[in-house]
Amino acid sequence: MPLSFNTRMFHYLLTVHLLLLSTAVVATEFGITYNPSVPKLPPPDYVSSTIQSLHFPVVRLLDPTPISIRAFAYTNISLLLSVPNRLVPSFAANRSAASVWLYSHVLPYHPRTHFSLISIGSDVISSSYDDVTIDPSTIILPAMRNLYLSLRDFGIRTISVSTTFSFINVMTTSFPPSSAEFQEPINSLIIRPLLQFLDETNSSFLINIYPYNVYKVNSQIPIGYALFQENPYNFRDDIITGVRYRNLFDMMVDAVIAAMAVSGHENVPVIVTETGWPSNGNNEAETVANRNYAEMYLKGLVMHLRSGMGTPLRKEGVAGAYIYQLFDDFDPKKNGYSNASRSMHGGQNWGIMYNNMTMKYKIDFSHSERVLRNHKELVEMVLGLLLLVTGVLLLL
Repeated sequence: MPLSFNTRMFHYLLTVHLLLLSTAVVATEFGITYNPSVPKLPPPDYVSSTIQSLHFPVVRLLDPTPISIRAFAYTNISLLLSVPNRLVPSFAANRSAASVWLYSHVLPYHPRTHFSLISIGSDVISSSYDDVTIDPSTIILPAMRNLYLSLRDFGIRTISVSTTFSFINVMTTSFPPSSAEFQEPINSLIIRPLLQFLDETNSSFLINIYPYNVYKVNSQIPIGYALFQENPYNFRDDIITGVRYRNLFDMMVDAVIAAMAVSGHENVPVIVTETGWPSNGNNEAETVANRNYAEMYLKGLVMHLRSGMGTPLRKEGVAGAYIYQLFDDFDPKKNGYSNASRSMHGGQNWGIMYNNMTMKYKIDFSHSERVLRNHKELVEMVLGLLLLVTGVLLLL
């Protein structure tokens, strides 16, 4: 029996309805990294207010202090806490050490302050400890498990646990992405069992991705390709899959995703915990580290993340990204940079603000929220009209 016109129209409108829902653009949530332990910074309350005015929905706290955590209470900002590397061995050795840390950094503020995730250290595998018998490969996963269990002991099931890696310290190659794997023996000793843990606990793989570092060691990469610049020649084709990449950031992300697939866990969400571009170099020869390039990279990154286009291997893109960082990591007492910054970022300035809380760049971070809101409102309006028409047709 042939379907009536109204029934066919209903099926058509329902199909359009589902297509609109399935193709709705969801931009990657991006935030900022803030290290409250750096001396001579403004009070955390002022910093929290400034971050809210910049419309960052998520903040990553390096070496968090209780007062800085409290400053984000009753805000719409979600925190990613990074446990200092120096505490990882004690977390691995005894669950009570993890519980003590939670007592001072989470329990007094939860749920008034919203916590999304806790990272056990940052780039722990490259850390050095005073106790030379400590092997980073043997402490990361036990520390994660103990923190995870401590959270469950306290009845907290909304905070995920992970650890942070650095791209250059764990990847074999960035190109072609389809050939990328995690380095051995790091993969078999740490990453493969860690991915299993993340899969089982619905957590995310955290990694620091700096196109700046890859560009520095590969002179064949055009600077525009690393800075998200639109140019007919700014692309690289994966010779194995034929996939075209138009920026270095996506290429590095897909290298991580391909390596995860080789390890059997390609569906674990990926969060870029650090990315950015330095506004100054260590010497005059390092000309690519400058304010102009830093602003171009950050503007391109923001536009790319808010587009919701994702990457060739993961259409939904990374689950989140954090710009490194809010302030320049400068320690006047030492007449130079803090030890953490010197070891991880070569004593360069990576901040988007000066320490007097004035902006270094002209970048509208709030625009992503407006794009998402306008897109959502448009989809809702079209869906409302479709439902209205559907109802009228059914009454005929």
